[in-house]
Formats: sequence, C-alpha cells, structure tokens
Amino acid sequence: MTGNETGLPAEGRPVKPLLRVIGGEMLDPPPMWLMRQAGRYLPEYRALRAEKGGFLALVYDSAAAAEVTVQPLRRFAFDGAILFSDILIVPYAMGQDLWFEAGEGPRLAPTLDTTDLSTLKPDFSRFEAIYETVRQVRAQLEPDVTMLGFAGSPWTIATYMVAGQGSKDQGTARRLAYSDPARFGAIIDAIVDATVEYLCGQIDAGVEAVQLFDSWAGSLAPLQFEKWVIAPNAKIVAAVKARRPGTPIIGFPKGAGAKLVDYATGTGVDALGLDETVDPHWANAVLPKGLPVQGNLDPLALVSGGQGVADAVANIRAAFADRPHIFNLGHGILQDTPIDHVEALLTLVRGQ
Repeated sequence: MTGNETGLPAEGRPVKPLLRVIGGEMLDPPPMWLMRQAGRYLPEYRALRAEKGGFLALVYDSAAAAEVTVQPLRRFAFDGAILFSDILIVPYAMGQDLWFEAGEGPRLAPTLDTTDLSTLKPDFSRFEAIYETVRQVRAQLEPDVTMLGFAGSPWTIATYMVAGQGSKDQGTARRLAYSDPARFGAIIDAIVDATVEYLCGQIDAGVEAVQLFDSWAGSLAPLQFEKWVIAPNAKIVAAVKARRPGTPIIGFPKGAGAKLVDYATGTGVDALGLDETVDPHWANAVLPKGLPVQGNLDPLALVSGGQGVADAVANIRAAFADRPHIFNLGHGILQDTPIDHVEALLTLVRGQ
C-alpha cells in the first residue's frame, strides 16, 4: 500500500485528518463524520433495505453493507466512513439468536436472566461477513477518508443479552449485576473477549480506528459505572492495543455526565465522544489536557436546522478551539433529518 492508503506517510505520521486529530493535532476546520451517517435518512438506503427485505439481511450481504457504508460519502465530504453493521453482532456470534421485530427493534434469545452463559455455543464465523464488508469499503474510499469500525461496550451489550431486548432503564441487567455480580461478571468477561476478537478482525480487514459505543452507560450508579463500564472498556482498550498496536480507539459512554473524567482517565481511550447533554465548555475545562474529543451537536437540532444549528456549532467550535476536536453529533442522526440540513451543517463547520 502507499502512504495515503494506510493513512501514514513514510515517516509514520498520519495524513488523514481524522487520524491526525485522534493523534493529538488541532485542525481548523475540524474533521467531521456523523454517527449513523449510513442509514435511514437517505432515500438510497431505504430503497436498498426494502430490496434486501430486512436489516439483518442487509448487514450480512457484504456488498450491500459496503454500499450503504459509502452512500453518505457520495453526498457529503465526510472525513470518516463508519462501518454499516450493528452492535448486536457480538452476542449473535456468542451464540444467541438475533432477529429484528418490525417497529420494535432487536430481539435476542435465549435471555441470560434465566439461561446460563455456558449453554451458548459461540460461532465467530458470524463475524466474517462484517470483515468482508470492511475490505470492500476500504477498496472504495478516497485516500483522505478514514475507515472507522466499532463495537458495543460490554455493559450495553450485556443489557441486551440479559433482557433479550432494549428497555428504558436496563432494569433486568442492573438487578442481575447487583444480585449476582459473579454471574454478571462472567457475562461481561465473555463479552470483553468476543469484542477484542471482533475489533482485531475489523482492524485486520482494513479498519483504521474503532469506536466503543456504550449507549446505556448513563443508567448506572457511580460504583456500578466503575465496575461495569470503566473496567471492561479498559480491558478492551489494553487488549486491542497489545494485539494491534497503534490503532486509535474512541470511547463513547452516552449519558456518563460527570463520570466522563473517570472514564477518560480510567479506560485509556485515545479520544472521547460526548453526547448532546454535555456542556462542551465544562468538558473542555475538566477533561485531561490535550485529550481529543468528538461531538456533540444535538441530533434534534440538526433536524430543525436554521439558527439553532448555527448557534450550537459556534458554541461547540468555541469550546474546543484549543483542543483536538472531531465534529460529530451527540448521538445518531435521526431518520427525519433533511438532507439539505446536513449539507448546511458541513458548510457551517467548514466555513465554506
């Protein structure tokens, strides 16, 4: 590969804007990508999903998933391509059945609130189609675009594995974590091991940086947060860095609030994603100096557009003027987001 294809010139410094910022550089304008940028707000995505007949069928058709991954890059000059897949591929590979109920979301069975982990039969070949998607996407990317992979963090994955579906308060998993921490800890440890395997496979296939999504981190009390969010993510970060040195890792503990500081210092992530509820000026003041951050425009502001977005962008840019920053949303882009609002956001961020 040439230096541009790997993101590294001969002397070893990254040339891709997103990798440069994760590495500690400040760029003006900041690099930009959007969580869930490959998805339901794009008519071309909706057409392809209808053709394939369902979400999981789309994920497991590598050519189609690669097409979905690159669709937003044809419309918008994003600096990163985020792999089109789902965080629940990990429990699927760990042996649970996975399907999606129309209008209701994902389902997993058997549920680990009543079934022992040892009864599951792991099948890591279920990762292979995802790796093939990565290979096909990398072959299509422009030299300055970073290929991003991801996985769900252990706490968030465990909430689905225990309850079999999402919930408002993650109560089933929280009860098990309190009542039988040894049993719950075994589930977390198994998720850590599977996630390290999965991320290393993505990296081998061509991913250049990965993000750990902890969508339900905000539901835990402080001591539980330390035990089930910080410690498992720290294990993943250490293991991936030992096995695949130099791969940047972005942590995104949604809803962590004031616990963000402990997460940043305790996990060893290279960059920290901030959700839309975090005051960027507070974050800049309390987070470790020089730690790259990512975020954190409210996805609903982008749906509305107009002056609210302009004010929010200006506030975020001002807060992180002296810190390495990747511009992003505070969570995934919503399906009713107008395409022209995304185009306007790019202009606002880049001053074009």
